[in-house]
Amino acid sequence: MSLLSIGLTILLIVGTLACFTFFFRLLAPQQRGENQIVDVTARRFKSSSSFGRLQPENKWVDRVAVFCLNAFGLEKSLEEMHMQLGSPEYPQPVNILYWKIAWAVILPVIFMILFWSFWGILLIPVGFYLPDLHLRSKIQQRQAEILGNFSTTVDLAALIIESGLDYLTAFERIISIAKEKTVLEEELDKTLNEIKLGYSRREALERLAARTGVQEVRSLVGLIIQSDELGTSLVDLLRNFSSDLRSRRMSKAEKMAAQASTKMLLPLFVFIFPTIFILILSPMLKGILSQGLSF
Repeated sequence: MSLLSIGLTILLIVGTLACFTFFFRLLAPQQRGENQIVDVTARRFKSSSSFGRLQPENKWVDRVAVFCLNAFGLEKSLEEMHMQLGSPEYPQPVNILYWKIAWAVILPVIFMILFWSFWGILLIPVGFYLPDLHLRSKIQQRQAEILGNFSTTVDLAALIIESGLDYLTAFERIISIAKEKTVLEEELDKTLNEIKLGYSRREALERLAARTGVQEVRSLVGLIIQSDELGTSLVDLLRNFSSDLRSRRMSKAEKMAAQASTKMLLPLFVFIFPTIFILILSPMLKGILSQGLSF
């Protein structure tokens, strides 16, 4: 390999990384204020964060991880992603960062080995984002489970509060009568435990909204906080909110049903119509090939 090709390869690598950094910073969302709901839980000190395990002075991998963390401002987004996954023991935010770096290296190397082309380095940004796609799909699945029985939980809370109890007791009753805890009930249980540990009601509710990442839960939290501060009737608010949830789910189902016929066009044209044409025309073609045309 000549010095010119080596120089062009290095220049291509540096240019790719520079373009990736530029577009990442350009498309990254603006930092929100300190009073935003998500920031309540996402705000963590490095001493208590999983990123405190990084040792850039001893490991070169951690050196690269710290560079990516600082260059792209990933700490907050990775903490939020881990939080919306349900704060599992594994993967921790630092593990997600390791995955991103590993795939940013593995994917281009596989491409270069298979196709013997240095253009595989253009896949570095793709590999860097692959873990995000996988984890975000898991987050969306978890959020769908939360919304599955959300309106029913709101109705039960409204019934219990109407009997004279407060909303915290209502949440405790809902959790206690559940035969098997759903994701939403687990999150409500975490909220109750946080209040017992000393968090204020407002902060514990805001942490609930941040952990789920669901707009409907944020709206419910806003209603409860508003009721606490203004002293308004929470039962009426919950009943109106529940009916609004059901109407929104119905309109969404109608929209999906209306789109079903359009989505069926591609499978029809790609899989079903060709099969029908083959079944209809194959006997005729067989006769033409074996006997020739009759005229």
